[in-house]
Amino acid sequence: MVAAGAHRPGPLKQQNKAHKGGKHRGTAQRRAGGRVAVKALPRRRRRDLSRVDRRHQALQLRRQRKEAVLVEKRSLGSRDGPPHLVVVVPLHAGAAAHGALRLLQSHESAVVRGDEGKAGGFALLCPRLKQRWRVVPAQAGDLHAVLDLAKVADSLLFILDPADGWDSAGEHCLSCLFAQGLPSYALAVPGGNDLPPKKRIDAKKKLAKAIEKRFPEAKLFPLNTEQECSVLLRHLATQKQRHLAFRDRRAHLLAYAAEFVPSQESDHVGTLKVSGFVRGQTLDVNSLVHIVGHGDFQMSQVDAPPDPLSLNPRVVKGQKKSQDMDVQEDSVNGTDEMEEDVKVLMKADPSKQESLQSEVVPDPMEGEQTWPTEEELQEAEASLKANRKVMKVPKGTSKYQAAWIVDDGEGGSEEDEDDDEDDDFGDDVMEEAVSQEGESSEDEEGLAEEDCETMTMSECVRDDQYDEKMEEDEQMLEKYKQERMDEMFPDEVDTPRDVPARVRFQKYRGLKSFRTSPWDPKENLPRDYARIFQFQNFFRTRKHLFRQIEKEETEGASVGWYVTLHVCNVPVSVMESFKEGKPLVLFSLLPHEQKMSVLNFLVRRHPSNSDPVKAKEELIFHCGFRRFRASPLFSQHTSADKHKLERFLRPDAATVVTVYAPITFPPASVLLFKQRSNGMHDLIATGSLLAVDPDRIIIKRLVLSGHPFKIFTKTAVVRYMFFNREDVMWFKPVELRTKWGRRGHIKEPLGTHGHMKCHFDGQLKSQDTVLLNLYKRVYPKWTYDPYVPEPVPWVRSESVLPVEVEME
Repeated sequence: MVAAGAHRPGPLKQQNKAHKGGKHRGTAQRRAGGRVAVKALPRRRRRDLSRVDRRHQALQLRRQRKEAVLVEKRSLGSRDGPPHLVVVVPLHAGAAAHGALRLLQSHESAVVRGDEGKAGGFALLCPRLKQRWRVVPAQAGDLHAVLDLAKVADSLLFILDPADGWDSAGEHCLSCLFAQGLPSYALAVPGGNDLPPKKRIDAKKKLAKAIEKRFPEAKLFPLNTEQECSVLLRHLATQKQRHLAFRDRRAHLLAYAAEFVPSQESDHVGTLKVSGFVRGQTLDVNSLVHIVGHGDFQMSQVDAPPDPLSLNPRVVKGQKKSQDMDVQEDSVNGTDEMEEDVKVLMKADPSKQESLQSEVVPDPMEGEQTWPTEEELQEAEASLKANRKVMKVPKGTSKYQAAWIVDDGEGGSEEDEDDDEDDDFGDDVMEEAVSQEGESSEDEEGLAEEDCETMTMSECVRDDQYDEKMEEDEQMLEKYKQERMDEMFPDEVDTPRDVPARVRFQKYRGLKSFRTSPWDPKENLPRDYARIFQFQNFFRTRKHLFRQIEKEETEGASVGWYVTLHVCNVPVSVMESFKEGKPLVLFSLLPHEQKMSVLNFLVRRHPSNSDPVKAKEELIFHCGFRRFRASPLFSQHTSADKHKLERFLRPDAATVVTVYAPITFPPASVLLFKQRSNGMHDLIATGSLLAVDPDRIIIKRLVLSGHPFKIFTKTAVVRYMFFNREDVMWFKPVELRTKWGRRGHIKEPLGTHGHMKCHFDGQLKSQDTVLLNLYKRVYPKWTYDPYVPEPVPWVRSESVLPVEVEME
């Protein structure tokens, strides 16, 4: 019992921190004495490693990466791996590419074997160095062949001119290669000894300054002697390999030999037997293959013929190597080697084989429970006739969004879209300007004919051709004017006077806020959306597939094997292009990559092209290993859930391009080309695949403008936005804004000619403009075409070296 006068501690008594003797981490480690627990450390403890352990862990990771790089270098071109594929790309019309190829063939201690087809390639086998190369020259001016070979090449060998470097065609080729993805490369300069001794030093300085921006870390290799050839090959064999993600995750091969076996039903379709070395990943016979430029196909079986590029060639002892040594050529179709000792590795399993179905066949009766009776059909027809006028001009209701009626007809939607485009850019004013220019040009031509009466036929033909070019210039001038009008007055249109605005813009709606207002992505989808496939979560599916590729081992032909693929139902045109010397490149497809969906690409305008590119114009896409034609939509690249439509491809900002196309899993590069009237392909934009997302909402905005007629304190009378009283009442719920930042709404119409009384949050200025925003979701058109015509070779010029270098 405590005495009455004793002190009792209150609630504010000081509580000192207890001393944790021997419980901190350093003492625990000393007590452990270096012993490691049997159980694995959790993630928290794994992060709290000591400095010595962190150094040891970093050293182990460094060693693992170094060993992986060494293993990759040793396997490439060795006995167990595929031959080192070197693609020779001449960048100048005067570059001595044939001399460089002859010098490579005369390499010491190497056996040369000729390639199949008319490509002019060959193989170098060096048993002493345990290396083998396959050298394939790219046809000068053939852009598709260069890009296809660069997709599968281990190294690119650029041949430069000793005096000029590269010309305009070489500059165009380099731009495309850098945008697609550049593998390991080397720069060779043959023919340097042909220049006078006094000009060699100046030529070297010119080349060094020219390649400084394009290839900042590159080294120029002279290619004039066999010793310099050996140095170049050693550099190609030992340099670090650059990886292209879209090909490293898929099995691919470049055809070494091919044979076409027609089917019994038709001579135009048959089985294509393609032989080559497997690269990238293990090839599964049940997966689909994509022949670049020709489409997707199935395989029936995979054979294992003898390796034609073995490092143990059949060479007679004592045979001396000379420059004019006999090249061991195989048969035209490679049937002799393919028939002897051919082993069937695997055959396709119909139950596991991927399907070629690319589209969903929509069921028109999907969602219908019962078939309507005759009485119901008659009632529907009667109600349709009775309410025909009401459907054309629907009545307004209290809820704004519920009042809009969407036309389900395809023809009407296309006409409305065309009307939108006509109204957007003010074509009436443009046509008057163009007609005036055309009249003046016709008057000038008439004067020229009066002045010159004796004119030959050849000159008349040239004048006709010149007039054709003038028509193209007028069309381009029209596009320039439309692009300029869109920049000055974005999305502004003139309200039509012959059609009521509530009818003309009945598919549009108003939004309280473009950023925060809701918009259902499944609302009023077009019929084309019933034909495509969609992922529940695209990025989760992609992550799962890539994890399977990295961890799980698939059964099939391993990397480095020489195999023969039996590809079914291939048109005979594929074999004809191979006989002409075009490269035959095959890629295996990941699951779902043959199915159609909505692809979104993030691109930037290429600085070399400044012509206006309008939305829905036909463009040529090079996406990863595919190429196709389509008419895309352009939209802004934002993080919101709605994205505004762009009518032109902007030169100063990143733009999202949306098309219907087969599914491709990113990362994948994309190149956009536009075909000229003469057949040449102009590079207009480059970028990468963003996502496969049909739910991306692309909103087209229309802006109706009016002018203040009378201005009061916070109210104003606005005219020229509408031209009848009913339109003012119809658009009354939509919020107004001005170019100077005021916001307001329509109070009531005044009179019968479209004047309206509006209330704003402040007093207007007399030079301000009142705007009303309307929105509609748009979708791409189904214009996918897998056939891309061959481009006309690029027009070459003498040199593209900088001006300051030439002045030296």
